[in-house]
Amino acid sequence: MISKSHIGTENESSLHRSLKLCYAKSGKTERTREGYVCDAIDPEGTVIEVQTGHFYALKKKLPVLAKNGKVRLIYPVIVNKTIELYDTKGKLLFRRKSPKKGKPWDIFYELIYAPSLVGLKGLTIEIVMVDAIERRRDDGKGSWRRKGISIVDRVLEEFREKIVLKRKTDWRRNFLPINGECTAKTLALKAHIKPALARRTLYTFEKAGFLEKIKKQGRSWIYRTV
Repeated sequence: MISKSHIGTENESSLHRSLKLCYAKSGKTERTREGYVCDAIDPEGTVIEVQTGHFYALKKKLPVLAKNGKVRLIYPVIVNKTIELYDTKGKLLFRRKSPKKGKPWDIFYELIYAPSLVGLKGLTIEIVMVDAIERRRDDGKGSWRRKGISIVDRVLEEFREKIVLKRKTDWRRNFLPINGECTAKTLALKAHIKPALARRTLYTFEKAGFLEKIKKQGRSWIYRTV
């Protein structure tokens, strides 16, 4: 049983808090710099931002911070998720493994809203692959897709691997497994991802200045590396 008062009493998830404390090391958390509240500043003075949701909110914040010092953006991707469902009194109803598995490419679902962060000078983006527990409550207040069940917390279980992205070469090595020209279909087949995600990836890289559109092939754009 989990305490009813414990789940969902804070806006910050347990996963976010665990990553923040891990990357802060012996530094300070919840610090203000350049007028923005930052998750942490490590002992070397690097600003740490942990983002488990939308990147749009970071579109203005991170360029300002990166202009005046080093910034590390931590983005967790859940590889293996265990779902726990509780009733409104905190009693565990069931526990099961989710069939969905996160991939590093999932970051492009967010980067499409802030492509200027890709290759930004002074910014290092770190994709952290983790296993986590997602705690839910059957309270009738959640999404209709989950039939009213609310997500109340995510808890870190285990670290797996990480991908550090700082320079253009890092992005190319990890997310552009092509030479010369390509389409979304080409990238999707090469990277084993869905075409919709491939389109988001190519759009992001185009806006970041890594690719350019050169012509159309049927209804698809052909891109070329810059």
